[in-house]
Parts: sequence; C-alpha cells; structure tokens
Amino acid sequence: MRQTLAFDVYGTLIDTQGIAATLEGWMGDRAPVLARAWREKQLEYTFRRGLMGAYADFDTCTEQALRYCCEALGVALEAEQEAELLRRYRELPAFADAGPSLDELHAEGLRLFAFSNGTAETVSGLLRNAGLEDRFEDLVSVDEIGCFKPDPRVYRHFLQRANALPRQAWLVSGNPFDVIGAQAAGMRTVWLDRARQGLFDPWGKEPTATIGGLDELSGALR
Repeated sequence: MRQTLAFDVYGTLIDTQGIAATLEGWMGDRAPVLARAWREKQLEYTFRRGLMGAYADFDTCTEQALRYCCEALGVALEAEQEAELLRRYRELPAFADAGPSLDELHAEGLRLFAFSNGTAETVSGLLRNAGLEDRFEDLVSVDEIGCFKPDPRVYRHFLQRANALPRQAWLVSGNPFDVIGAQAAGMRTVWLDRARQGLFDPWGKEPTATIGGLDELSGALR
C-alpha cells in the first residue's frame, strides 16, 4: 500500500513566529519574546489539560495562553488588540518550503494528511489562507476525540481515520514531543529540525529520519 504521511501543522507547515510581525507595531523589540512565550504557554496548557483530563479546545488554550503571557510580561492589550491578535493567529503564514514540498510528495503518489492539535475549523481556515488546504487528502484533528498530542489515543485515532497501519504511516513534525509520541504508537517519524541544532529529547528514542527543511523530506522517505 501507499505510504501515508501525517503532517503536524503548527510549527511544521505553519510558522507560529509569524505573529511577531503583528506584535512589532505594538511592542517593538519585545515582539519575538511574547511570540515565543505565547507558543510555549499554549503547548504547556495542552499538556496540563491532557494530564488533568480537563480538555478544552486548542483555540481556548491559545487565548488563555495569550492573556497569561501578556500579564507576565507587563503587556497591556486593549480588547480590540487581543481580538486582532487571535484573528491573526488564524492567518499565520506557511513556511516557504511547505507548498513546493507537498506538491512534490503528492506527485510521487503519497497520501498526505494534516494532523493537528487545532480544531478542524481553525486548521482548515489556516491552511486555506496559507494556500495549502488542497494538498491534503483529509484533515485529522485531536478535537474529534478530546485529547492532545502526545496522548497515545491521538495517534491511534489518526491511524484509524487514515485507514493505515503503523508501519505504513509517517509523522512529520517539528515538535520532538510529537515525534516521540508517534514512535511510541508504532509510527515511523521524521523530525523537522529547522534550527539545525540537533537538540532532541535524550530519551533513547531517535526519529526514523531527521531533516533540516521540508525540501529534504522526499529523500528521507526512501
């Protein structure tokens, strides 16, 4: 059977630091600091909610993380500014290598899926705005089962929805926790190390392949 590729969205196809451009007009040089803190707190909230069994969707985690980080950094946003930031977060840009690489993989006959912590509605809009939506056979959201990566149920859900066996499926992600979670579920994995620092969790669980850009993905799958 054809190989199935599950692409993480935030931080893999879509540049979460793209929000810094919007922030710069309001806070200047501190914009990248808030952008990074917002992303880190967003993920922290998904981990904590997963452990607590207190699921709230990714949009909620994103909004609450923004409010926390603004307070922590002493950034006072008007209600209109907060609403604008959350709107812009739904319009983040794709990495430059995303579209061409997906086209190449599609031409090779691989099955391509978007696989995200985000809700289907939000991620569909995000991919559509970035010009990537039509590259995928389907979108699989963790919201369908009410838990977040790297819960093992998430990867089993993906395999069921994609009708794929673990040995036929690859996860492609820029997030080490996601890669380790997929490997624990029996999937093959590609870690996208855009920073090219090789800084991966020392758990004795190495990715099946490591790449520095999506343009290297086709070769890594051979």
